Amino acid sequence: MKLNKTGEAGAAESGDILVTVAPSEESGIQIELSGKSVILKQFGRQIRELIRKTAEENGLENARISAKDNGALDCTIKARVRAAIQRAV
Repeated sequence: MKLNKTGEAGAAESGDILVTVAPSEESGIQIELSGKSVILKQFGRQIRELIRKTAEENGLENARISAKDNGALDCTIKARVRAAIQRAV
């Protein structure tokens, strides 16, 4: 799937995640994850894997994904990634 513009979904509130998806000239999916260091230390790897898996399931190949996590649940992360991709197409 080719992205035409930048898409954003979510909010920078507690219990949510702000996801931005943008086209990339580089091959593959690049993920930049930020948020509270305590959360990232414990769940960072799992969040990255979930974002990558959700992006690949939605046909994304070359993209830059930026996510600012504030303690979002897995279902929220998936929904935000999907919504950001749809807004970027």
